[in-house]
Amino acid sequence: MERLSEAAHKRDHVRQVERVLAGADAANSALAASWRRSGRLHALDPASTAPSRRLDAAAISNAKEKLGALLHASQASLDRLFLAVGGVGCSVLLADRHGVVVDRRGVPSDDRTFDCWGLWTGAIWSEPCEGTNGIGTCLVDERAVTIHRDQHFFTRNTLLSCTTAPIFDEHGEIAAALDVSSCRADLTEGFMQLIATAVADAARHIEAENFRLAFPDARIMLAPAGDRAGKALLAVNHDDLVIGATRAARLALGITAASLARPMPAADLIGRAAASNDNLASAERAVVQRALARAGGNVSKAAKDLAMSRATLHRKLKQLGLGRG
Repeated sequence: MERLSEAAHKRDHVRQVERVLAGADAANSALAASWRRSGRLHALDPASTAPSRRLDAAAISNAKEKLGALLHASQASLDRLFLAVGGVGCSVLLADRHGVVVDRRGVPSDDRTFDCWGLWTGAIWSEPCEGTNGIGTCLVDERAVTIHRDQHFFTRNTLLSCTTAPIFDEHGEIAAALDVSSCRADLTEGFMQLIATAVADAARHIEAENFRLAFPDARIMLAPAGDRAGKALLAVNHDDLVIGATRAARLALGITAASLARPMPAADLIGRAAASNDNLASAERAVVQRALARAGGNVSKAAKDLAMSRATLHRKLKQLGLGRG
């Protein structure tokens, strides 16, 4: 009976994916877009049972070498994240920008299970290889994602729950992805949210440490960035000119590669941004207030309309001085 149920579940999943690929499903979301990339662009079959692709030892070593200082910068954060989630049946993975797992953490007693699932060093979790999955989809979309069980493209991956955050290098380019994966069936929504927060925090710590290593002789400053994801850091030389910026700082302050080629005094850049942020806060406050009004004061509905989590909206309400008692 259990095998029949499993087979039926796989058939249902394949049919659902096929409906999205055919455009017969009304779903218009980032997940549907990823499924369509997987099926149409990469010509993957959701029912495929082929094992995950893996690199040999020499290729793994080469991938680690290309990641350079970022791999070194990640070690302490990987250890801390594993201490937080390893004891509850989760594996911690660090993949390069091609989706190749270059480092991992896992409880030895779970190694056989994770190895069978492909949650192992050398496995390739890019979208072209594995379809929709935490690492691959995070790298394509360049944003944090959770791909939970049936949201995976391949039926063979639908028992996995993967939460992944992108890591950007000192040039603001996507460089890696940090992932926590589990095949436990009892993960609650609340616990998954805690994992997502831990993964995002760890990814930002890795970015910051890598940035500091990239500019060892510079003074590192925290730039005003509002509520943007990531740490908005600036590298400032001995003449107080900005010579480097993290992705969050580039987005917040409008910094480009061209502007870094003609360094601007840090005081001028931050002063200009402060005035801009005041105007931005006013506009953001108006947007949030309109969403709450349309939702009749229902925070959950307003958060959904604004495409953010309820927790994020509560933080923003507090930040904008709109705290609700």
